[in-house]
Amino acid sequence: MSWRFLTSGESHGRGLLVIVDGLPSGLTITRDHLTDLLARRRRGFGRGSRMALEGDELTLWGGVRGGVTTGGPVGISVGNSEWEKWSPVMDPWTLTAEGEEMKTLSAPRPGHADLAGGIKFDHKDMRNVLERASARTTAPRTLAGALAARVLEELGVTVRSAVESIGGVFASLPETEEEWRHAVASDMGIAREEDASALKERITSAAAEGNSLGGTFVLSVTGLPAGIGTFTEWDGRLDGKLAQGILSVPGIKGVEFGLGFKSADHPGRLVHDGISVEEGRWTRKTNRCGGIEGGMTTGGDVLIRAAMKPIPTMKQGLPSYDTRVGKASPAHSERSDVCAVPAACVVAEAMTAWIVGSAVAEQFGSDRMKDLMERFRAYSREAERWNIHD
Repeated sequence: MSWRFLTSGESHGRGLLVIVDGLPSGLTITRDHLTDLLARRRRGFGRGSRMALEGDELTLWGGVRGGVTTGGPVGISVGNSEWEKWSPVMDPWTLTAEGEEMKTLSAPRPGHADLAGGIKFDHKDMRNVLERASARTTAPRTLAGALAARVLEELGVTVRSAVESIGGVFASLPETEEEWRHAVASDMGIAREEDASALKERITSAAAEGNSLGGTFVLSVTGLPAGIGTFTEWDGRLDGKLAQGILSVPGIKGVEFGLGFKSADHPGRLVHDGISVEEGRWTRKTNRCGGIEGGMTTGGDVLIRAAMKPIPTMKQGLPSYDTRVGKASPAHSERSDVCAVPAACVVAEAMTAWIVGSAVAEQFGSDRMKDLMERFRAYSREAERWNIHD
């Protein structure tokens, strides 16, 4: 059965909802499995004041009993801890009052969904767009990814992420298990603590200027055998699905696998990965393809890099046009972050886990966790030695 999830809710609403369908029965789930990834989503030097106020209050509605999935849809809500403050102006039935936090958005922000969304749905007050387009709505997506990551964990598959750069200042990428663990624990999402000061200085400088910053991060998937995904139809290619999932994260403008864009500058012998057999197993000396060839995994680590643009909300708004007063105006200003790269990195990690988990479940079935594990492991053993001794 294919996996799917739907979310609902707005940035300043009562809460956010996710319903995840297709997960196997018999998967152990604890609150910590979910809250750990959500906490990382809120991390990062340069985040706005809302991160200090906002809490992720989880309520489980179904699909899990006694800490184990039942096979039914898993429903989870993320409560908004500031709802009591905003509820008089966010009551969807009345909207009887309007405070500073909830003021009408009539001067759309360049780089955000405001103008196009207002035109699409005929919203004169583009707050109706802002509330759903907000990155806050990635919280339920992160929950779906956390559930997928638990399935993958049982299969011996690990999805990880690390920040590579912010505002043109680069950090070292993880090279050891210890450095990957540091990236997970780091408030900046970086592999080595000595890189933190330069990145924070860049963010502080941008904040003083009333500006915002983007950056790059990397994603790694280990433990997948060759042949996950397919070449037979365009919409089944794993790299295509991963690109869509990662690009769906607000602010992400570019995704590449392995050498990515650099491969366009080199001859084939410096791009493709030679094949050999060692100790009865398929292997490659290099991984320039990023672990995916022909829309399928090669058996090597899947390596992805993504680029995030600067956040479009700034203290000094870019030129815009105020539809309420009918004249040119600076873009609307909203309480926001200077840099959200370490947080976006975690959301992309969650989406990667979701896409990979979905592909594995589609290929091997996912009614029962024990059956999925048995089929996946049997296939993995065969893939390592396929046709070598025949």
